[in-house]
Amino acid sequence: MKLKFRHQKFQSDAANAVCDVFAGQPFHAPTYMIDPGLDNVNEFSDPSYWQKGFNNAPVAISDDRILEHIKAIQRAGQIKPSEKLEGRYNLTIEMETGVGKTYTYIKTMYELNKRYGWSKFIIVVPSVAIREGVYKSFQITEEHFTEDYGKKIRYFIYNSSQLTEIDRFASDSAINAMIINSQAFNARGKDARRIYMKLDEFRSRRPIDILAKTNPILIIDEPQSVEGAATKERLKEFNPLFTLRYSATHRADSVYNMIYRLDAIEAYNKKLVKKIAVKGISVSGNTATEGYVYVQSINLSKGNPTATIEFDVKGGTGIRKASRVVCEGYSLYENSGELAEYKDGYTVLRIDGRDSSVEFTNGKKLFAGDVIGSVSEEQLRRIQIRETILSHIERERQLFTKGIKVLSLFFIDEVAKYKQYDAHGNAMGGAYAQIFEEEYKSVIGNMRLKLEDSEEYLRYLDGIPAERTHAGYFSIDKKSGRMIDSELNDKKERTSDDADAYDLIMKDKERLLDRNEPVRFIFSHSALREGWDNPNVFQICTLKQSGSDVRKRQEVGRGLRLAVNQNGERMDENILSHDEIHNVNVLTVIANESYDSFAKGLQSEIAEAVADRPCKVEAKLFKEKFSEETAIAIYESLIENGYVRRGELTDKYYEEKKNGTLKLPVEAEGRIAEVVSILDSIYDPNITKPENARKNTVDVTLDKDKMNSRAFQELWSRINSKSYYTVSFNEEELIKKAITELNSRLRVSKIYFRVEKGEQTKTIESKDQLQAGTAFIRSEMIREEAPSYREMKASSSVHYDLVGNIVSETGLTRKAVVNILAGIEKTVFEQFGCITPRNLSFVRQTLSTSRKLQRLLSISHTTN
Repeated sequence: MKLKFRHQKFQSDAANAVCDVFAGQPFHAPTYMIDPGLDNVNEFSDPSYWQKGFNNAPVAISDDRILEHIKAIQRAGQIKPSEKLEGRYNLTIEMETGVGKTYTYIKTMYELNKRYGWSKFIIVVPSVAIREGVYKSFQITEEHFTEDYGKKIRYFIYNSSQLTEIDRFASDSAINAMIINSQAFNARGKDARRIYMKLDEFRSRRPIDILAKTNPILIIDEPQSVEGAATKERLKEFNPLFTLRYSATHRADSVYNMIYRLDAIEAYNKKLVKKIAVKGISVSGNTATEGYVYVQSINLSKGNPTATIEFDVKGGTGIRKASRVVCEGYSLYENSGELAEYKDGYTVLRIDGRDSSVEFTNGKKLFAGDVIGSVSEEQLRRIQIRETILSHIERERQLFTKGIKVLSLFFIDEVAKYKQYDAHGNAMGGAYAQIFEEEYKSVIGNMRLKLEDSEEYLRYLDGIPAERTHAGYFSIDKKSGRMIDSELNDKKERTSDDADAYDLIMKDKERLLDRNEPVRFIFSHSALREGWDNPNVFQICTLKQSGSDVRKRQEVGRGLRLAVNQNGERMDENILSHDEIHNVNVLTVIANESYDSFAKGLQSEIAEAVADRPCKVEAKLFKEKFSEETAIAIYESLIENGYVRRGELTDKYYEEKKNGTLKLPVEAEGRIAEVVSILDSIYDPNITKPENARKNTVDVTLDKDKMNSRAFQELWSRINSKSYYTVSFNEEELIKKAITELNSRLRVSKIYFRVEKGEQTKTIESKDQLQAGTAFIRSEMIREEAPSYREMKASSSVHYDLVGNIVSETGLTRKAVVNILAGIEKTVFEQFGCITPRNLSFVRQTLSTSRKLQRLLSISHTTN
């Protein structure tokens, strides 16, 4: 398979933001003479010893002008303007994981070369994982960028034993990029790296000096993992022209002159990454005295709902765990061989498909995914593996006809749990491999009836044996050829620098996407998590205890990329409709904790990253770029056009934004891009809440007898034509009906003042008396009717936009609301001694109800 790349606006915007900082810089490609490395050679010696080198031309425009450019770019991108240059020059680009960060900075390199002639770039990465990923990105995008720019970048990985590459880097006039991980240069003293040493094979020169002469542009990938205090000092020795920092999770104290931001919220809103769903496992009552019960799923079929439950069963050879499909009235005690732990009320009382729950007669209520009783570590991992397989098959069945291969990824800590070797060196499956094959066969066997309507998919499944559909990617011992555990390079981050394991992962990237390759389930070392940036990972399961230092965004980051089909095309808005993108692109995390716990942790991390974002659409959002009058006009227009409802953007807004048919008031004509940019900055916490992959999830069985019945076939022949509905409104009729309804039903309770008098008790016995509120005694209460509206004088300090509030709540036009209020009988309106929330609520409700009635009256049905 060959991956295809399209031009995406946000990637071009990020590249242009960097280039625009240096607007006015002349195009120039200067040269210099490379040090030949011979002590007896000087400028008057034989010129044949010398070699021409090419470096980046210095920045020719003033710092003041650069700061002006940065501020202009920041204002356009809704980023707080910088007060000063934070270094000379440091630029920060924030891009959410999975949106193509590496693609973006490769494009930026081409653009900088095209505009200004700069051609020397050094990419600094924190680990071998990212280094290999960057190198792979250069490979797979090479043809794409060559078509765009008519030239290629010469790229290589720094290797201290291949120093001739550095000479070529300096002497080549084309675009050159060196990829280097920070461990290669950030140590001193006894651990001095070869990059700082005068080496005989490098003609007694230091590699760092040759690189520094080129004045490279530094690109730091994941600076929060690269830039410790010592590393920051070492980076200066590269003598960079300027530094670009790319990450999704910059540290707050290391953000320098941010010029572009595409954070988690915007990436999700624009549907540039997958939606996240979570299967959590809740364990309670973890004692040997309480019966083991695991609710696997709720099933809807012809009759009443059933549940698939796993529990202990006593057999001839001992106690084993068995899975059964049960209905209401099913007794676990009787069907377990009368095990004592199920005697106390473990009869199914109710199965509820609405919230995916099972309730027992003892009052215990378990939701799908809950497990109680004595649960071993092995059993928890078995449940996780089973749930991953179930999610995989469900997703695979949905996407099969779209030509999308589904991958599931298991992270483990020990190779031995997946692969073991006997005394003779013969390989055999470890515990997880054995559990996987057992559960895979069981799941496929149990689901065959449900898959009968998918004959082609069933043939696909039957063509892949359980033992061939999973594989392990681990480090390989070069002597024995055995899989071995990775050594942790960074014990805090728990990452590894095992290049050979990453080599396997990267080389197999496209092959794993091809449905002709039987491997669909992948086991890998948790320390290699950064190496897995395969777009078709739809399930991630971590078969280990997550430490408190493991970030949720880090766990889900490996599967956020949008999927690709068998043609190598991304499943984005170019292939799918706006609504379909997040129906297809869903990443399910099988967590070893409850859904609530995982969801809360993930949301708090996202909220922390976007703390400065507004949460609702309000008129004040537009006041920074527009006048107050225009801001209000834009806000009211958004409501009138159905783009905003109760402060939230609607599906209609996203659809018309995509189609380029957004309607704005005359005051904002020609400035739609600015309005859209502001609306894209909205943060709705509910948007980023991961979906509960179990809640309301049921298995539906097709009733073929009913489908093939004569009555159904006759009905289907009449309704199977494509239909659409056109809804129209008669505003005059709506206004009349609303006025009539308000005049007949609106009643306003009289308003009374209540004056109460009280005094402190003679003595206060204790602090408890104060806390209980009994230190004062009411002695008198006066109740008096409030004056009517005509008897009251409005306070000039009170401003209440009644019309605007009703417009906001009902979605009616401002003109319609004014006409309704003006048409209400005077005597009815006078009942308002003052406008109260209760009065206003009734008006809103009546108007909203009238509008719904009008919709029903005005529907016209057209069959195409």
